[in-house]
Amino acid sequence: MSARSAADRCRAGIARTHQVPRPFLGMTVFENVLTGATHGAGLHARDAGDRAMECLRLCGMEALANRRAETLGLLGRKRLELVRALATSPKVLLLDEIGGGLTDAEASELVDLVRALRSQRIAIVWIEHMVHVLLQVATRLVCMDGGRIIASGDPQAVLSDATVVEAYLGGVAA
Repeated sequence: MSARSAADRCRAGIARTHQVPRPFLGMTVFENVLTGATHGAGLHARDAGDRAMECLRLCGMEALANRRAETLGLLGRKRLELVRALATSPKVLLLDEIGGGLTDAEASELVDLVRALRSQRIAIVWIEHMVHVLLQVATRLVCMDGGRIIASGDPQAVLSDATVVEAYLGGVAA
């Protein structure tokens, strides 16, 4: 899959967010999301606009639709990344450090949003170092060290796994 272009991966039903948000500058929030619906989902005209507005509503950004993307704060830009990815109608959504740089309160807003996405029947793969944020929503945790999986399964079981404790904490937790 890695040899495929980003456009090919998107057409295959895989969407992603970036750790550092990359909104299309000079465009409104709606135009950013519309780009995902047209170029990612292959929708046109009214269907693309309807999909964009549906995703904005789902993510609580409808009121910001006419605001220029570059005027958003970090949380707004991260939400926009997520909304634009959703507009592509993905089967799998890859979230790359979406909580990075956010306060706990802001990260909690994203957790609520990710919980709401469960009803959309999208598989979510979330790479995140803010473990306390992940634990609020994850049903399965995969822990990696040096590019290999060292534990996988129930989040609490993974976090108490001796191999995970050694890899991340350097020994037994007190």
